[in-house]
Amino acid sequence: MNRNWAYVIIAGIIEIMWAMGLKYSNNLISWAGTFFLIYVSFVVLMKATKKLPVATVYAVFTGIGTAGTVLVEMVVFGEPFSWTKILFILLLLSGVVGLKLVTTETSKKEGAV
Repeated sequence: MNRNWAYVIIAGIIEIMWAMGLKYSNNLISWAGTFFLIYVSFVVLMKATKKLPVATVYAVFTGIGTAGTVLVEMVVFGEPFSWTKILFILLLLSGVVGLKLVTTETSKKEGAV
């Protein structure tokens, strides 16, 4: 794995944190932290788009965030376990892995003049 994919994974993990912040923030400090995490996740994500296709990066980013948020909700916050949710998370992750496998890094952003 190269540095650009690491940026996508880091941004996805930060997305999970700010998604939790959107649900559980209840005062000015926690909202400020949530907005800071949103900012940081997109700054890191933009670094990845310098060398990787934007559509693939965004799909992987949202996949990590979606799957991670559902899993954190179940494990940490007691959301009811569901095999159906697990099945669809695995389906989502297989699509994310598939996109990563068929995407190549470019020396410059595609479509740039």
